Amino acid sequence: MKTDQLYSLFKASKGVSTDTRTLKNGDMFFALWGGNYNGNQYAAEALEKGASVAVIDDPQYETEKTILVDDCLFELQALAAHHRKELKVPVLGITGTNGKTTTKELIAAILSKKKKIHYTQGNFNNHIGVPLTILSAPVDTEMMIIEMGANHIGEIRTLCLIAKPDYGIITNVGTAHIEGFGSFEGVVRAKSEMYEYLKKVNGIAIYNDKDQILTERIFRYVIRAVPYSDPTGTDLIINQLESDLNLKVSAEYEHRTYTISTNLFGQYNLENIKAAVAAGLFLGVNMPDIVDAIEKYVPGNNRSQIKVTKNNTLICDSYNANPKSMMSAIDSFANISSDNKLLILGDMLELGEKSPAEHENILNYLKEKEFKQVYLVGPVFSSVAKNSGYRLFSNVASIKDYLSSKPEKGKHILIKGSRGIGLERIYDLL
Repeated sequence: MKTDQLYSLFKASKGVSTDTRTLKNGDMFFALWGGNYNGNQYAAEALEKGASVAVIDDPQYETEKTILVDDCLFELQALAAHHRKELKVPVLGITGTNGKTTTKELIAAILSKKKKIHYTQGNFNNHIGVPLTILSAPVDTEMMIIEMGANHIGEIRTLCLIAKPDYGIITNVGTAHIEGFGSFEGVVRAKSEMYEYLKKVNGIAIYNDKDQILTERIFRYVIRAVPYSDPTGTDLIINQLESDLNLKVSAEYEHRTYTISTNLFGQYNLENIKAAVAAGLFLGVNMPDIVDAIEKYVPGNNRSQIKVTKNNTLICDSYNANPKSMMSAIDSFANISSDNKLLILGDMLELGEKSPAEHENILNYLKEKEFKQVYLVGPVFSSVAKNSGYRLFSNVASIKDYLSSKPEKGKHILIKGSRGIGLERIYDLL
């Protein structure tokens, strides 16, 4: 079946689903493959639950109510690319090692002041999540913001071919997922695929002109580029102001100075604020609305969240971790005014052969900052920190047992680690 025929079925459906657990009556079901499952096995269940049609790629599950294709993932991506073309709305693509989700959320809040925005929800930023995001766009959408994640070279290129961004932001380049990229230069090359795509379609890159790597890549690849410091032909100067837990900034623009009090923790979010303000101004939102949107934005999903419990003040940043974001979080935590600080840090995953050295660098930084109360969770930290004097836990279950028997009270606690470690499971104990 051709894509335009599938698209006719899509338009007649209520939406697209790849999971029978969340499938709604009238959804179009795509039977995708995963590491431990074959989605074709659930086609019959999907139809029983009210799917309008089940798209499969394994002939043994074919019935008169299924549509057999060569590759369900390919067809899902092709359908999304077709829908993106039919929507005829501008798309802003966002990628980067750190900060892409917070930047996306901030820009969505800002642009929603002016347009009907559809944007990536949760962690739907990969080869499956991007198509599903596009296919869930309402018909009255006026602009899309698509977050793009990657853990190997070529993935951003593929996602750009699906989402077809008119504008693009690379937040920064670091060593996250370096295992899949082979080297830091591999990471740079992979992220730069966004710029390569924008050059081909005469798109516009909004970029951090204080970042040497990105600036060099801008001049190599992109014809049309907008710097954070000058998004509209008028200088934009954003600086961090003195504050404690919540990041506070000043923004100078058109001979006025605005003070923005955010609900975000950490000076590392300053770059995300700069990206959001620059994008908002460039895309036509006025500064008072931008200030209002940023001040009302409350982070979720364990990213730079501040939670005050009956026992402690928690800084919850356990959604993801890599060397750069870990160092930045430790740095910001060192600067808050508290006499009783505790760090609970989990392993940083997907660092390959560099993993032990990167975790040792974190240990050295903790010593440099003279932190006394540190709990380290995970097999890598447990291996490299044997003589550190810090309390070590091989996994989350063991630290849960410890906290249950010896509860913490009256502390400021930074909780930071890769999502796979599962540190969010200790929040209720703190």
